[in-house]
Amino acid sequence: MLNLARQANFSVLDFETTGSVPGWELEPWQLGVVRMESGKVCPDEYFEQYFQIAPDRPFNPRAPGRHAQLRDQLAVSPSPRESWGEISHWVTNRTLVAHNIGTERTILTKIAPMHRFDSWIDTLHLTRYAYPQLPSKSLDQVIDALGLTTRLREVCPERKEDDDPDLPPRAPHDALYDAFACAVLLEHFLALPGWENVTVENLSLK
Repeated sequence: MLNLARQANFSVLDFETTGSVPGWELEPWQLGVVRMESGKVCPDEYFEQYFQIAPDRPFNPRAPGRHAQLRDQLAVSPSPRESWGEISHWVTNRTLVAHNIGTERTILTKIAPMHRFDSWIDTLHLTRYAYPQLPSKSLDQVIDALGLTTRLREVCPERKEDDDPDLPPRAPHDALYDAFACAVLLEHFLALPGWENVTVENLSLK
């Protein structure tokens, strides 16, 4: 029986990290996950988590995101392994999706080294296939180029309730915003003419 992608369920995720710093291991500081059912984004089914980062832990100066404004909160957040019980509910027994999957796959494997995750779909790979003419394949610029910003704003929630009210609205390089952006992009691909019979296996990277 064909596992048609338009009928499948996915978990779409994004990690924000410290970036590469000599002498330090790369660490995640934020995770966002959103579910898709039957190829559609589920606006109310999402998870986000900040992770513990020691106050003296340096970030790469080019690491994007609002981590500098959240250092106090990150200092008292749980570690990724302490959060695994909750994370696992969102990322096990489902095909996983990310934009450029290397970081997400590496971090999940490090958090749960004995777990064997299902297959992965990389929307960066799909973008290169479907829209090779786009000058940039970065997630935020692909969303803009394909006219998906309105859809993204429709489905992506505002900040966490316990965030500082002075923080700016969600934007690229917020993990949950990027997870929703990736989900909206996959939703777009699955709705394209000619993708009716595409299977999950067609799209997956092992």
